[in-house]
Amino acid sequence: MISIDNFLRYNRQMMLPEIGEEGQEKLLNAKVLVIGAGGLGCPILQYLTACGVGTIGVIDFDIVELHNLHRQILYTGKNIGQSKAITAKTVLEELNPVGNYIVYNEKLTPENCTTITSNFDVIVDGSDNFDTRYLVNDTCVLLGKTLVYGSILKFQGQMAVFNHNGSKNLRDIFPEPPNPEDVPNCSLNGVLGTLPGIIGTMLAQETLKLVMGLPVLHDEIVLFDTLNLNFTKLKF
Repeated sequence: MISIDNFLRYNRQMMLPEIGEEGQEKLLNAKVLVIGAGGLGCPILQYLTACGVGTIGVIDFDIVELHNLHRQILYTGKNIGQSKAITAKTVLEELNPVGNYIVYNEKLTPENCTTITSNFDVIVDGSDNFDTRYLVNDTCVLLGKTLVYGSILKFQGQMAVFNHNGSKNLRDIFPEPPNPEDVPNCSLNGVLGTLPGIIGTMLAQETLKLVMGLPVLHDEIVLFDTLNLNFTKLKF
């Protein structure tokens, strides 16, 4: 039975008939790993924490820099120069002190990816490069883990759920990563500060639904052009 404190904290979402006490218990017992504590990772981490995911892992080897602050709103100016992963844990503990937060202040590599991801039920990829995306995807396929995937650039974002209940994975859409020199990125092409908040929140929403057994994307990818407010869902 859910505790009084948890009921008081989460009762507004528990009032939804699709969630209730059973759904909240699933969240409290879930173990979710978030890859990256940057633009996408910040809102993902904040909402998973606020909504009651019991164990949240975060891996990021980067430090907070001034140019991060317009979109990575987990941090403030006083955090410049500090580890993103360690700082995120401190902030999340203040947001929801009953959660369990596991920090990996290191780069995700082929050598550690399997070991780290094997400790979690669901993996959420908020990384910003194709090497990491394909590494995470392939590891999830190997371990049979569900992957919530997202990416952003300029005014546009996309999201999908891979390897869930027999669904396809990233390589079923794009068998091989593109050449690095052909890939645009936010460092060179920019991103509006609110975009990662929008897409990151959508990724958190899909993750929460997934944990609770509610309907999620299945062999579909969502494309969202926030400049013209065009929302497209494609089957693959």
